[in-house]
Amino acid sequence: MNLALAEWKGRVSPVFDVSRHILVVNIKDGVIVDRREELFDEEEPIRKAKKLALMEIDHLICGAISRPLAGIISAYGITIIPFVAGDVEEVLKAFISGLLPAPSLSMPGCCGKKTRFCLEKALISTKSQPVNIIKDGRRKKKRKNSRNTEI
Repeated sequence: MNLALAEWKGRVSPVFDVSRHILVVNIKDGVIVDRREELFDEEEPIRKAKKLALMEIDHLICGAISRPLAGIISAYGITIIPFVAGDVEEVLKAFISGLLPAPSLSMPGCCGKKTRFCLEKALISTKSQPVNIIKDGRRKKKRKNSRNTEI
């Protein structure tokens, strides 16, 4: 599996749309087998997305990302894990362990006062393919009110 991580000075780049460096990591059986830094100087969103597709990226970890760019990237079948912040090595460990997204590795303001992630706001639909955005990995149980109806 190929993972791209928008990187800036050893941390996840805060805005993917203007990020100029990505770390490309190849992971097999939970082990990093190859990693390289790539200059990512494409200006136009469609070219950024196409470059990721040509590099055969399966997952993209980034900070904030615009809806148009997220939609284009998703149309190429790339899973997006947005609103991530923190040290690149910590984020990689969390990803490999299946712990992303995590409140401790979320952008400030994305978790609100509770443990909700703003990933729900990031869901973007395209006609060709639904956006692949990883949520917190847990299915929310449907709650029922006092009348035993779903809310």
